[in-house]
Amino acid sequence: MKIDINCDVGEGVLNEHLIMSYISSCNIACGGHFGDQHSIDKTIKLAIENNVKIGAHPSFPDKVNFGRKLIKISSEELKISIQNQLDFFLTRLSYFGAEFHHIKPHGALYNAVAIDEKLANIFIEIIKDYLKYSYLYVPYQSVIERVAIANNIKIKYEVFADRNYTDNLTLLSRKEKNALLVNEKKVFKHVFNMVKRNKVKTVSGLEKEIKVDTFCVHSDTENALEILKFLYQNLKKEEYTIG
Repeated sequence: MKIDINCDVGEGVLNEHLIMSYISSCNIACGGHFGDQHSIDKTIKLAIENNVKIGAHPSFPDKVNFGRKLIKISSEELKISIQNQLDFFLTRLSYFGAEFHHIKPHGALYNAVAIDEKLANIFIEIIKDYLKYSYLYVPYQSVIERVAIANNIKIKYEVFADRNYTDNLTLLSRKEKNALLVNEKKVFKHVFNMVKRNKVKTVSGLEKEIKVDTFCVHSDTENALEILKFLYQNLKKEEYTIG
């Protein structure tokens, strides 16, 4: 069985050359929270060299807070920003002749469309023309999942290898001390439980059903490289391949 592992990249951490060989898809920052032509081009080239599927990682236009804060923005402002991010990214992708695999919203935008129906509908309206042949990464049992399906958009269910979950399957806030999983053995246990049983153990200890098509490890997580190596090696021992 193949398992897709993705990373948010092109975000200034500058570890892409180390992690690309351990992942199978990537989400490249395209100017909202981080990114310019240099970082986008460099990351696209690395992804092509490592046969990694390429996606866009649009965000609220908020570099000050790295896109991790919910900001006040009109529907029109958001539309213009997301379209500008995607248009620029696709221009660079076309320059390299690479295939556009998916869109994954970043940070506060990702979390907001997962629970806010109005914003989810606005976001889907903005991006649906970009997804005729590509996927949208969404959380299981989220608002954005339902809206995407209603609009005939192809989706892939994403879970986070390095984050803890609440009982309602939302990510535990980064403000909480145990929001992040940084011990590679605990990350593997977290992932393997979902792979084998389609269940995630929440921060309160409950086991909740979950659907998974792709696992995310944040490239800016402490010891991300060690986590990815451990996942790669131990999933291989269990006769799973990353792809």
